[in-house]
Amino acid sequence: MNFRWLGPLALLAVLVIGDQIRVNRPGHKYRLTVEVETPEGVKSASGVMAVHPDRGYSRSGHTRTKGDAVWVDLGGGKNLLALLAHFDGKSLDLDDTNYVALRAYKAAGRNVSFNEMNRMTGAVPVTGAVIPVLLTLVVSGDPSSARAVLPDDLEATFGRGFRLHGISAEVVPNGLWPLDFGGALGEPVTRGIEAKLPWWGGPDNPAGKALRAAGLPMGEATDPKQVFTRKE
Repeated sequence: MNFRWLGPLALLAVLVIGDQIRVNRPGHKYRLTVEVETPEGVKSASGVMAVHPDRGYSRSGHTRTKGDAVWVDLGGGKNLLALLAHFDGKSLDLDDTNYVALRAYKAAGRNVSFNEMNRMTGAVPVTGAVIPVLLTLVVSGDPSSARAVLPDDLEATFGRGFRLHGISAEVVPNGLWPLDFGGALGEPVTRGIEAKLPWWGGPDNPAGKALRAAGLPMGEATDPKQVFTRKE
């Protein structure tokens, strides 16, 4: 066996792997936290999202977010989801999720560019148009029971004593991506929404059924599942 090629091949492998990490590494990660005041006290949940800019050589891709909708268990069978979408008045917009943290930091007076986001620290409030679409499942096992929730009027959906305490975004370190399995390696993207939705694996497009039931129209190119979870 001729070993003289091992060195150049190993170097080439390192260069290719390093370049793929550069291209696919998140630009930044952020934790989205949702807090709700209930008659039993404040209930909260959070999820880590990863925002990946297009660094490919063709520049034919686009910025994308990986993560899951944030599910808040309000007790008594009630729940609230912060979806991976915004509503532009006509249909659901999936791309705005890429800029939730950026816009929240800017609104808080932090003059930061997209490429500088991974340097940010501290949590900032998510308010107004930056708040993602909120949804509830009246019956968690039934997508047709989905209802849209107004951020400034949770009582209309859940009853007296329910109020949105606040939503916040906080940039977290990228960690040792793609080995960010937790702990010192860095916080991974939060997963698990599919396990909280018993109907997820059912036939007949249950994600689309939930959005239709909530009166949330989708564009023709929108995959309803991406409103709840994005892996690619």
